This record gives sequence, C-alpha cells and structure tokens, in this order.
Amino acid sequence: MNKQKLVGIMYENGDTQTTLANAIGISVQRLNAKINGTGGAEFNQGEIQRIKDRYKMDAETVEEVFFTTYVS
Repeated sequence: MNKQKLVGIMYENGDTQTTLANAIGISVQRLNAKINGTGGAEFNQGEIQRIKDRYKMDAETVEEVFFTTYVS
C-alpha cells in the first residue's frame, strides 16, 4: 500500500483519520493500523470501495494506493 498517496488524497479532500474512519465505519485506531500496516492490518474490499467512492478514485488511483508496493 502507498500510505503517502492515501494520506495525500485524504488531506486534499479535507479529511482526517477521524472523518475517514467514521465515513467507512471503522474506528480511528483500526484505520491507523490499516494505513500503517500495523500487525498485518489491511483494508478489505468493502473499505476500499467506500474509500474509492468517497474520493471518486479511478481504477488507476485505486491500484496505485492499495495494490502497489511502495518503498520509502
């Protein structure tokens, strides 16, 4: 997952972890774990779909954010 890209999209859309967590129906702590990959936490298909819809992401952006290994 490309954490930096997701966080950038969140901020471009005026979201914080709190507002995004509420929008997709998970706790802020769980969202943080998924963004950071803590303990192997990953977004599930439904969460990815809700994020895609919220930010009006095209397929390429979804691929870049959720399915590309990003090395910082």
